[in-house]
Amino acid sequence: MTATVLTETVSAGVLQITMNRPERKNALDRASYIALAEALSGGDADPAIRAMVLTGAGGSFTSGNDIKDFAAAAGTGPRVAMDYLNVISNSKKPVIAAVEGFAVGIGTTMLLHCDLAYAGKGASFRMPFVALGLCPEGASSYLLPLMAGSKRAAELLMLGEAFGPEVALDAGLINAVTPEGGALAMAIDKAKAFCALPPEAVGVTKMLLKRGHAAAVAETLTTEARYFSERLVSAEAQAAFAAFLMKR
Repeated sequence: MTATVLTETVSAGVLQITMNRPERKNALDRASYIALAEALSGGDADPAIRAMVLTGAGGSFTSGNDIKDFAAAAGTGPRVAMDYLNVISNSKKPVIAAVEGFAVGIGTTMLLHCDLAYAGKGASFRMPFVALGLCPEGASSYLLPLMAGSKRAAELLMLGEAFGPEVALDAGLINAVTPEGGALAMAIDKAKAFCALPPEAVGVTKMLLKRGHAAAVAETLTTEARYFSERLVSAEAQAAFAAFLMKR
């Protein structure tokens, strides 16, 4: 069976973590979440790794949660996603995202926890939680208004419409737009730049940048997860999942 997440040291000190379900546009199932959390935790614990690059196989970042898992609404689904979000939120080393193609749902919200993010010109972002009968996750209800402002956050989270990399840049979700197909090379270059810096100074600076909001982010992750779990079994969500799966 092909691994749903691949890890590779692509340069001295740089760990590339690749979501690897290209036939499903890298939709994240339970196994994927567990593997992502393990890969990030492993990179954090490995003294040879100085920075981590998060990307997706086959021209997409990730199309978000696997709807089949959503429809099942099993208790382990939200829990393993929450475990992953806690890991990426608390990573001590730089995490840099390289986005091409689709970045849907958690594919967008996880960018809020990355230190840097770059997107190709053809990338498409969307947080369709409300349309699926759900609610925001990944502390997006707290972090997105901080980065994008309350009106833009309401538009992106409540209407849940797709938006391009220029809007993502304006909203603070990414650092720059690259030529299509160029996000990974840019992310790796930035990871190499981190490797050239004193690692303890990098770590302390990351901690200081996050400490002012750390408690609020942790509380929001927990609160959102509680409402998200309730929404998963709601009639609205189950009807939305059924309609989605009928289209496939």
